[in-house]
Amino acid sequence: MRWRRRFGGVPLGTRTHERARAAQRFVRLSLAAAWAAPLTSSFSLSALAQTTSALAIDRAHAHQSVVGVSAFVGVVILATATTLLLLTGRRRWLQRERQLLSQLGAVRTALDRAHVFLAAEPQILVAWGAASGEPDVTGDLSLIADAAGQARPLGFGSWLTPELAQSLEASVERLRCRGESFRLGLTTLGGRHVEAEGRAVGGRAVLRIRDVAGDRLELTRLRENHARALMDIQSFRALLDAVPSAAWMRDSAGKLVWVNAAYARAVEAPNADDAVARGAELLETAAREAAAQARNRGEVWRGRAPAVVAGQRHMLEITDAPSAGGALAIAVDQTELEGMRGNLARQMEAHARTLDQLSTGVAIFDGAKRLVFHNSAYRQLWSLDAAWLESKPTDSEILDRLRAERRLPEQVDFRAWKAGLMSAYQSTETTEQVWYLPDRRMLRVVFTPNSQGGVTYVFDDVTDSYKLQTQYHSLVTVQGETLDTLREGVAVFGTDGRLKLVNLAFSQLWGLEGPELKKALEAAETDRGRAPHVDEIIASCRAMCPDDSMWGDLRSIVAGLHDTRMGFERRIRRTNDTVLDCATAPLPDGSTLVTFSDVTAAANFQRALTDRNEALLIAQQLREDFVHHVSYELRSPLTNIIGFIHLLGDAAVGSLNPKQSEYAGHILESSAALLAIINDILDLATIDEDALELSLSEIDVSETMHAAAGGVQDRLAEASITLNIVALDGIGTFQADAKRVRQVLFNLLSNAIGFSSPGQTVTLAALRRGDEIVFKVSDQGRGIPSEVLDTVFERFRSHTVGARHRGVGLGLSIVRSLVELHGGRVQIESAPGEGTIVTCIFPAHSAALKAASAQ
Repeated sequence: MRWRRRFGGVPLGTRTHERARAAQRFVRLSLAAAWAAPLTSSFSLSALAQTTSALAIDRAHAHQSVVGVSAFVGVVILATATTLLLLTGRRRWLQRERQLLSQLGAVRTALDRAHVFLAAEPQILVAWGAASGEPDVTGDLSLIADAAGQARPLGFGSWLTPELAQSLEASVERLRCRGESFRLGLTTLGGRHVEAEGRAVGGRAVLRIRDVAGDRLELTRLRENHARALMDIQSFRALLDAVPSAAWMRDSAGKLVWVNAAYARAVEAPNADDAVARGAELLETAAREAAAQARNRGEVWRGRAPAVVAGQRHMLEITDAPSAGGALAIAVDQTELEGMRGNLARQMEAHARTLDQLSTGVAIFDGAKRLVFHNSAYRQLWSLDAAWLESKPTDSEILDRLRAERRLPEQVDFRAWKAGLMSAYQSTETTEQVWYLPDRRMLRVVFTPNSQGGVTYVFDDVTDSYKLQTQYHSLVTVQGETLDTLREGVAVFGTDGRLKLVNLAFSQLWGLEGPELKKALEAAETDRGRAPHVDEIIASCRAMCPDDSMWGDLRSIVAGLHDTRMGFERRIRRTNDTVLDCATAPLPDGSTLVTFSDVTAAANFQRALTDRNEALLIAQQLREDFVHHVSYELRSPLTNIIGFIHLLGDAAVGSLNPKQSEYAGHILESSAALLAIINDILDLATIDEDALELSLSEIDVSETMHAAAGGVQDRLAEASITLNIVALDGIGTFQADAKRVRQVLFNLLSNAIGFSSPGQTVTLAALRRGDEIVFKVSDQGRGIPSEVLDTVFERFRSHTVGARHRGVGLGLSIVRSLVELHGGRVQIESAPGEGTIVTCIFPAHSAALKAASAQ
């Protein structure tokens, strides 16, 4: 009952058969569905098989238990669900299949299209994967094939030049390592233009090499030209930045768009961008307007204008050129150039003045053979008109004119000679000629081509030089003959110690072979090494004079090296008792002159003169001693005589008759004159012994002159002579021995009075001239003959013939000695019939006096 309720009251057997039939129908449907859906997944088929197996098992065990029936029902439900799921999945997979088929067709279409595109032009593709390995290469390899038909796309050096291969390899390396894209225009070794493009695609590095032709080739060339243009612009701007001249660019509106570094410095801007941003103008308004007007006319404007450059005013040479987009201008600083031009002009003017001072004629012709410069010596040399030369005649015209005036050398074929001269314009080397003119002049002509295609002529008158050279050769010949006639032996040794010149007397004095020496010297003119050396000459002469010291000194003078060249003198006595004087003298050319003179007779005579001179000196000394002794011995009694005469004239002793007074006056006058002579002799003796000392003091010039004049008043009155004393005001004083100065003036006045005639005038004058005091004593007497002037200061020389003056000739000698003792000097001027002027010059400073006294 319970089983029936569970299954609706149907008998178990009946229900079991129905379920079995239903299961069979389900299996049949399932198999039909499986055959109808051959593309269903394997998972669904296995599920159906399991279900069918389960149903079979359930049918086999349907009779076993109720649990089995339940399991069968579950299996049926599961199979149903599986079938439903299978149907649903089949519909979904069919839809997916249709989508994949559609995508596959699109991919195949795209692939076909890609193949069409790849085959449309010659190209090669190289792709590198993410992992390192061999790249994929596809395309038309004949694009880069070599002459043998082999193509190695990655062997860049096999189809590119080394530079391009290195550049492409570096670009590919950057693409593979860092993914940097690139595009290069290349030319293969076969001359084919290709383009290499590299980029990263989907994690792979792809290199495409394709042929460039037609528009693409033109585009590539345009790109290359554009790159070169950009490079040229950058180079041009870098060059303009490097030049010291300011440069700038303007747009069509006249606004600054670019300036170089020099422009920025000129307007004192920190950089070029700042100068452009501020619109800093370098030129003044007038110059800018003139340039703008020229640009509007489409013309290039050139001009000079002042401008302030870096705070200083400069003169600029400006060039403004219009362009399609504006204008480009450059300003060159002419300040330094103007200075250099001025200096060059002054230098050329100075050179022209210098050339005008030369005695050598100079003429410069340009490349057109026209005279562009000549100096005054050239004009005077050829006696050409200055105005005609200033018209710049040609070289040919000048030669024709000189030939017409018969001033050129006579030539058999003048045209050929002239053509030879004109060839100097095509020459590059300096040539030289000697012209013998019809007026017996000789010219040395130098032709010097210059870099401008012209020629510079230098005309040097060597007539005098040629004459001097001829005279020199004549003099050399005469000199040789003269030396051979001398009795003194003469030899000249060169700086190398070898004999250069010798005369016959030298050979005869030393017993040398004269002809052999002459031949040796003639051979030495071409080979100095063949001339005899001083050592050989000494060795030949040593036998006649074995004085080693003399020969050693002689050799040192001739062949030694000395800081200063000096002479050498030595008297030698030879073994044959002859006496020779040896002397050497340095010559200007470095040679040494050696002379030997036979002074045997002169030496004997000199010995005799020496003995006689010694005897004379002894006699002179005896005479001077006698004079000094007698002078001193005579002075004392003479002083007594003068004293007694004064006593006799004194009225206190007793009066004298007129005759006695006259005799006493004569005795007194003679005694005074004798005392003066004795005093002069004593002064000279003192001066000769350097025993006279000056008593220096400040003396008044005017007082000294009047004191000296007072001592000769009696003589002036007796001779009826007028004394004129001239002393300038403010002459002042000077340091000297007052007593000796009065003595000098007294002696000079006494001489002047003694040689003057009655009624004449004697003048005593003094003046200060710089650091000197000058005394002048002049008279109007008979004067002194010129042959006597040289001896007036000598002792005991008196020329009183025809004059009232009497003396022993010591006055002027004492004057000169005393003045020179003061450090001064005495001058005398006289002429017969014109009087005499004696000038004494004393130093005014004590330093000169002390120096003179010390001497």
